[in-house]
Amino acid sequence: MKLEDQDWRLLRILQEDGRITNQDLADRAGMSASACWRRVRALEGAGVIRRYAALLDNRKAGLDFHAIVHVQLVRHSRENVQEFVDEVTRCPEVQACYATSGVSDYHLRVLCRDQDAYNAFLERFLFRLSGVANVQTNIVLREIKADASPGG
Repeated sequence: MKLEDQDWRLLRILQEDGRITNQDLADRAGMSASACWRRVRALEGAGVIRRYAALLDNRKAGLDFHAIVHVQLVRHSRENVQEFVDEVTRCPEVQACYATSGVSDYHLRVLCRDQDAYNAFLERFLFRLSGVANVQTNIVLREIKADASPGG
């Protein structure tokens, strides 16, 4: 699906407020309600809009420890990679996981209650995965831009 300017406008508005009514969305995007509804359904059908979600204020939710964790695997055997992916997918502290090029094989975005909870996460989970060779933690000091806007 090739996205047009109108689609990008709809996506920006929906990322700001995923609970906006169709009429309000149409008004803000400068289109009719029926055209807006059809366009949003087309974006959903094409998979451009994957899902709708609530964005939390991590601190207010009690998740004060935020880290980017760089992980290197021992070797890239199918078994090591599959175990890592399966386990990370199920782990609630891991908010996002990216397979990357460069020194680290994976970058994880991890949220925990505090440093003690993060240490428990490392010992209970990450250090017990057989394929993990090296883990480096970068603590997030301040969030500058958390949610990417479409096209930018």
